[in-house]
Amino acid sequence: MLSRRGLSVVVGVIAVGLLVWAGAVLYRSFLASASVELKTPYQAIVLSTGQVYFGKLEKFGTAYPILTDVYYIQSQMNQDTKQVTNTLVKRGKELHGPSVMVLNAQHILFIETVSPDSTVGKLIEEAKKK
Repeated sequence: MLSRRGLSVVVGVIAVGLLVWAGAVLYRSFLASASVELKTPYQAIVLSTGQVYFGKLEKFGTAYPILTDVYYIQSQMNQDTKQVTNTLVKRGKELHGPSVMVLNAQHILFIETVSPDSTVGKLIEEAKKK
């Protein structure tokens, strides 16, 4: 049996725990509703796996944002010269023919805009013309 003091401590710990939980829920909902305006047509998405994708981000601020018109960089090394060549690849030509990527927001490290005047922006525009 708990003493009156012991019962007060247990109730206090539970109350603090509930306050911390409620604060975390409110903070997370605030972050999800924060309006971030992505002012360029394409964004760079860096995932916790180290993979980087470029595309049009939709449903930003949700648990599962969507990336469409997706590109990635493929690096190849010439075995003779040891020179690395980077190529922009349009996602969708893989065997399963994906048209969109549904991302887990918990694995997104950060998002950056892709300037139309950047190397990647110009390569995307060039690829769209082909």
